[in-house]
Order: sequence, then structure tokens, then C-alpha cells
Amino acid sequence: MSLNSYQSVDREQLAKDITKIHRQALANIGPEDFHHLKKMERWGKICSLIGYGTAWIMPNPISAFLISQGSFTRWTQVGHPVTHKGYDKIEETSENYTSKKFARGWRRFIDWPDWMTPAGWHHEHDLLHHYNLGEKADPNNAQHNMEWLRQSSLPMWQRYAIVALFSGIWKIIYYTPRTHKELCLTAARQQGKPVPVMTRVGAWSLFTQQGRAMWLQSVLPYVGYRFVLLPLLFLPLGTFAAVSVLINSILAEIFTNMHSFLVMIPNHAGDDVMMFDEKAKGKGEFYLRQIMGSVNYPTGSNWNDFFYGWLNYQVEHHLWPDLPLSQYQKVQPQVQALCKKHNIPYCQQSVFKRLLKAVDIMVGKTSMLKPVMV
Repeated sequence: MSLNSYQSVDREQLAKDITKIHRQALANIGPEDFHHLKKMERWGKICSLIGYGTAWIMPNPISAFLISQGSFTRWTQVGHPVTHKGYDKIEETSENYTSKKFARGWRRFIDWPDWMTPAGWHHEHDLLHHYNLGEKADPNNAQHNMEWLRQSSLPMWQRYAIVALFSGIWKIIYYTPRTHKELCLTAARQQGKPVPVMTRVGAWSLFTQQGRAMWLQSVLPYVGYRFVLLPLLFLPLGTFAAVSVLINSILAEIFTNMHSFLVMIPNHAGDDVMMFDEKAKGKGEFYLRQIMGSVNYPTGSNWNDFFYGWLNYQVEHHLWPDLPLSQYQKVQPQVQALCKKHNIPYCQQSVFKRLLKAVDIMVGKTSMLKPVMV
């Protein structure tokens, strides 16, 4: 989008049009939306059951992939929309699928076993990311986060190799310490305490309070659950069976990291995606940034959307993060038409094309767009 066309968007009318679609979507919400969530959850559980049901036979990529898809589903299609309050407004919703009950306390490893604590994820993603999209305060700003690599003296092929390695372990080395860090910083501010200095090394160190807390709250519980408890359950079938489950679980973790990297990193990165130096002024500007700072992939069917974890509706999700998953299929054509009406580019491309654009940003080959605020 050119600077002139960006500045010429009627933000007040855009806000009115977007609010109108949102109100209609909220009016259309009903028990069928919750039933749809349960169906997506069942698909994920089936993947997990078949994966673990065959993982004891021998180490193999098929079982590992199915286990991975099950974990990916719990994160992207259950934990993600529920913590965004997507199902709080539906009377038929079980209280365990509401933002107040989901994954709280002992239910964490029933509802959403993962590296990140539910509270840390909610604060880092639902609040900081969504309300600071594309800004330096956005914890998921790929260009800002990878500035150390972009400005390095390494040859390009080594930079790409580092990103490839990063894709297989990024949940562990990025989301785990980042969500914990942001939660600690906010807690200190709210309690009026000095804001702790949290370095990358200190975040993992057992010699710092924050490091010990992260190990006790995030790392050790998940490692104990995924890589100790679950494999041990297969010991009655023999040592080889338990070891096979352990190997498949490790392989599944790598697959989950790569899968989530594929669909999450390109959502807000590319040389045709905008980032911003200043805060948005007004609702219309905020909405415009959600569109100009987000990217969609192919959409339209449950099978397709299940693979993407419904993150292929990133434009619609950033406009209205409180909608149930199934509503995004319905509002997506309306948003696309709305963008055409206001002469706003609606970015929707193959996930692999978007991945290449995102990686080019991470290694410093290209840079994201920046509008000049007037």
C-alpha cells in the first residue's frame, strides 16, 4: 500500500463498518459454535490417541506427527480461542471452556499441557501482542526480535541455517522464557516493586529467582509430564516400548515446533506487512493496523483450517479476537469485501510463500514497511 492510500483511508467509516460486522457476528453466536470447538478438540484427541497408541511399537515419524498434531490442536484450537474469551458468551459452554476456568490450577495438564503457563501466555499473547501489534512493545515483532541476527556479520547462508534450527526448538527457547518474563515484569509493576532486569541467560539460570521460577512453573512440569510420565505408562509393554514412546515424543516436540513456526511466524512478517513506531490514535487506526499488520493463508473448510490451527484467519482474528473459531469462516468474506471497499490490501497467500517472506525479514534480507505518520 502506498503512503497516500494508507493515509487516505477513512478511519472513522472503517471503524463503523468493522463494528457493524462484529455486532452481527456476536448476534449469530450460538451453541453450534461450542459444538464446533468440541469437534475440533475431538479431531485433535483422535490424533493423540492414534499417535500414542502406535508410538510404543517403534520410533517412527507417523506416530510422532499425530502426537504433534494433537499438541498443536490443544494450543491453537482450544487454548488459544478459549483464553481470548471466545466461548464465554455462549450459555451452553461448559465452564471448563471459559476463560475463568480453563487450565487453571490442577486442570492445567488436563486442559492445555504445554511449556507456557496459561497466565503467562494470556498476558504475553492476548494482551501485549494484540494491543501492540507491529510495535516494539509487541513481543512477537519478528524484525525487532531478530535484530541481533539481521545486524550480524554472519554470511546469509548461516543466518538461514540458524533460523532453520530455531524453527525446531522455538517454543522452548522463545515462548517459554518470553511468556514467563512478561508475566514477571507486569507483576512487579503492579506490586510497585523494582522491575527486575531479566537477561536471556538469567531467564534460564537456577541462580536467579526468575530462572528458578521458570524451571519450576514451566520447564520441569512439562518435561515431567511429556517425557517422563507418559513414556513410563508404557513400561508394562517393555523397556523398548517405553523408549520408543520417549523418542516419538521428542520427535513430536520438534514437529510441533516446526508446524507452529510455519503458521505463526509469517502471520505478521514480510516486506509487504507494516510495523509501527508510534501508538495507534483512535479505533479506526487500530483496526487499520490489524489488517495491514496481519496475513491470512487459504481459508474456508474445517479440514484446511484444522491444519492451520485456525491461524489462517489472522486478519479477522486480530480485528475480533473474542469470536469463536467457526465465526471466522463466516466473517472472512465480509472482511475481504470491506477491504476492497476501503481500498485496503487484504493479504492472503500460500503459507510457504509467506514463510519465505518472514524468514527474509528475520535474516535481514528484507525489511517490513513503515508508514510515515502525519
